[in-house]
Order: sequence, then structure tokens, then C-alpha cells
Amino acid sequence: MKRLMSIVLIMMVFTVCYGWGFYAHERINRMAVFTLPPEMIKFYKHNIQYLTEKAVNPDKRRYIMKEEAARHYIDLDVYGDSALYTMPRYWNDAVEKYTEDTLQAYGIVPWHINLVKYQLTQAMLSRDIDRILRYSADIGHYIGDANVPLHTTENYNGQLTGQYGIHGFWESRLPELFFEEYDLFVGKAEYIDNTQLEAWSAVEHAHLALDSVLRFEKELAEKFAEDKKYSFEERGAMTVRVYSYEFSEEYHEMLNGMVERQMRRAIKMVGDFWFTAWVDAGQPDLNELLEFSPAEEQLNDPGETPSNLRNHESGTDVGSK
Repeated sequence: MKRLMSIVLIMMVFTVCYGWGFYAHERINRMAVFTLPPEMIKFYKHNIQYLTEKAVNPDKRRYIMKEEAARHYIDLDVYGDSALYTMPRYWNDAVEKYTEDTLQAYGIVPWHINLVKYQLTQAMLSRDIDRILRYSADIGHYIGDANVPLHTTENYNGQLTGQYGIHGFWESRLPELFFEEYDLFVGKAEYIDNTQLEAWSAVEHAHLALDSVLRFEKELAEKFAEDKKYSFEERGAMTVRVYSYEFSEEYHEMLNGMVERQMRRAIKMVGDFWFTAWVDAGQPDLNELLEFSPAEEQLNDPGETPSNLRNHESGTDVGSK
């Protein structure tokens, strides 16, 4: 009973503090379904609600699995100014150069994406519907994270530059406000020859946008008084501090479509990875699995809440510490 209450309390805090921030992850997985070929789309559309809802499960696992957090980011800047170009792209090479402990300490998202792709391929080979859907949902989340500039830096929440709260601002607040303006139909999924290098390509592209993400927000903040930069909104039974619509709108315009572009890249990449896993598995007939329903995923039983959560993952209001 005590253990059950621990799970409930963790998930209650999690839902109140962070549940609304999952909007973009859910949309990325959902829209990726429409990139798939006829041989796949019937199965994925049949399970589109599952893939949408479970897109957030990797974030939930961060609260109960200490090894989960590192799978969502990579702090390239801790490896030096040229790390984007000198970092080994393959896991064994990176371990040999830096040690596994170091890699785990500063994030492993590009390598973990490739691992989950392998797991998805194996699940398709064995026609295991539960694992197919779990890994499909999971890889969508990790790919989404790899396409967020602030998932590629030690300054992930602006805490090193006096911009605390920018992480949720960029990846949650802006998509929520302006999603209806985005064109997220991205065309057909394509086969990826080297999924490991493709995962790194996402990280590279995101990291190159990081300077604009931080610089534009800092420039704009100098023009806004504190009471104009932030406002308060009702979130269920809570009143929370958020970036104001006016500040958000102007920042969104300064970014010149960046959030939409990164979401489009993520959607296309998710579809490409699903398709590639299916091809590598020998193109199994997924329609044979339509009569089966996926089991509800059981999150791992928590002991203690992990101590390695980043500040933006703990539910702290924006603009405060």
C-alpha cells in the first residue's frame, strides 16, 4: 500500500506540474503516422490514439528511473567548442574516448535513438504488438527531443545566462500558442541508410539554432518590463505564471518559423525511422496485428525520485528558481 501511494503521489505531482507541456510531443507522433506508406498506415492509424498518448511516457519515466534522464539530451558544449564536429558518432568510439560514465552524465540522446530503432526492428521481426507500439511511441519522443536546440546544451534552461524558464517557453508555450498556424504535413516517409548518423544530424541541426534561441530571448527581454513579459493563467485548479502572449508572439516572430521547422523535421524523422525499422524487419504484414489490442504499459516501480532531474523537469514556475 505504501509503495502504491508513492507511485500515486509522484504521478499527481508530475501531472500538475508538467502534464500540459506534452502538447508538442503528442502532435509529433500523431502527425508522423500520416507519412507512412499504405502497408503501414492502417496499423498505425488504428493505434494512433495510443501513439499520441504514449508519446509522453519517456518523460514520465524520468521521475522513476534514474537512467532515463540522460536519454533525452546531450550537452555538447561540455566537450568543447568543436564538439559538434569532433564528437564520435558511434557509441563504442565515444565510450573509448570519454568513458560511459561521462557520456551518461552529459546525455546520450543520439545513441539512444539508434538503440530504440534497433529494438523497434526486433519487435517488428517478432510481430510483438506491445513492443512495436511502445518503441514506436518512445522513439518519437526521443527524436522530438533531439530536434530541440535546448536539448543540446548544458545551458538547457537558460540558467547560465539569466534566462531561467526558456526551455519550457520554447518547446511548450510557443507550440501551444501557435500550433494552429503550423503546416505539419511533411510528405512521405523515406528509408534511412544510416540511422545513427541521421540521429546525429538532428542534434547538429538543433545545436546550430541554439545561439538564436538564447540571443533573441535576451534581446527581447530587455525591451519588456517584468509585468509585461509574464502573465498568469489558470491551469486546472492552479494559477501559474507563464510568458505573456505579447512576449511570446514577438519572440515567435523573431525566431522566423524555427519552432515549426523543428517540429516538421521531427515529424518527418519519426516517420522515416518507423519506416526504416519496418523495411529492415523484412516488411512484415502489420495488418495481421489489427485484431490485437496493446497491453497498458506499466511504468517501472519507483524507489526514490531520481536526483538527476534537470531544473526544467521539476515543475518550477517560469522565471523563478
